[in-house]
Amino acid sequence: MRAVTKSIVAAISLCSCTVHTIYHTSAHISASVHLARALNGVLSWPSPADVHALKGAVLLRDGPLVSQADLAIARVILRTNPRITAGAALFFAGATARTARLNSLSAEFLAATILQESAYDPRAFSAAGAIGIAQFMPDTAAGVGLDPYDPFDSIDAAGALLGNYAAQYRGRNADAYAMALAAYNAGPLAVMRYRGVPPYAETREYIALIFDRWARIVSYEDDKTSEARKP
Repeated sequence: MRAVTKSIVAAISLCSCTVHTIYHTSAHISASVHLARALNGVLSWPSPADVHALKGAVLLRDGPLVSQADLAIARVILRTNPRITAGAALFFAGATARTARLNSLSAEFLAATILQESAYDPRAFSAAGAIGIAQFMPDTAAGVGLDPYDPFDSIDAAGALLGNYAAQYRGRNADAYAMALAAYNAGPLAVMRYRGVPPYAETREYIALIFDRWARIVSYEDDKTSEARKP
């Protein structure tokens, strides 16, 4: 995967375990005992020992302020896309936070970007032909051996690409995150041409919407946690 993410960063700059069901269905979904226990622990569910925390998962979606970014991200995933199960939301949130740390990004920023791209839907398909949770174009994905329908590889690739852009603009521009989003949306050549965020209405609206989503995620965190993460 490291080779894939490095390849996708290079390509764009120049121009396993089985995943559990992620959607709510009428069928009964049974996760492994160890997984259910681990998720119960993460959620700190105040219920009898024989009641599974994931039964409804209202606390995760609607509970009090949290002290961890991945829990805030899981909450916004569930509120944005009710088709995603609580278990999948936790997995996606954990992968997002981990990838953000590896690429020196705010976890909430990366989550907000993926929310804007696909609402964390691994099966998303845009009118322009972009595929998957991070909305990579088929040619780009094929060129670096990335399966755009694999949500975890796509989160890694998106984090690597945005991290690379942010690193390039950090110290050279007032807002490296806005510049990284402009490059992600309009392309780095457009950013270079205009020496900043291009005057494209679509790109400017895209950045504004992601910053709004970022602020919403931070609003789910307690004051001590959120102060250092505000956009």
